[in-house]
Amino acid sequence: MYLYLKSLHVIFIVCWFAGLFYIVRLFVYYVEAKTKSALEQSILTPQYTLMINRLWKIITWPAAILSTVFGISMFTLNPTLLQQPWMHVKLFFVILLIAYHLVCNNFVKQINSNSLKKTSSFFRIWNEGATIILFSVIFLVFLKNAFNWIFGVIGLLSLAFLLMFGIKLYKNLRQRNNKNEG
Repeated sequence: MYLYLKSLHVIFIVCWFAGLFYIVRLFVYYVEAKTKSALEQSILTPQYTLMINRLWKIITWPAAILSTVFGISMFTLNPTLLQQPWMHVKLFFVILLIAYHLVCNNFVKQINSNSLKKTSSFFRIWNEGATIILFSVIFLVFLKNAFNWIFGVIGLLSLAFLLMFGIKLYKNLRQRNNKNEG
């Protein structure tokens, strides 16, 4: 029974992360649609809003709930998991993931009330948060060793810094090219 629960937990974790990765890309597209002509806005904004709501309500929220239910079920069948130090660190990242999810939920609400004020650059950087959490949890679950995990996270934070630097550089180049064309 435990292995079935574990399999279902992993399946719904994959679905949850897929939803989180895609929802933030949709946030980028939604924000960028707001900069288009009135005709393009009138077509794109409702379409992205519809896509965001369907993804969020039909895939991402259910996947988050089911992965949590199956995770808790695994603890009931194997409570010794809670005695392992690596699991405490993993649960910290689960709390971060839930917080990330809830912030994304707030962005969905802002889109639905037409009050979202964030930029596409913000969302490009925001998208890396889920990536860092995912990498951290995967390394932690497979290595089950805090020392190796610490090196993994330092590497991930370095990667995140490089990604953010690259995003900023790309934005500056894009703005410079737009000025040269205009």
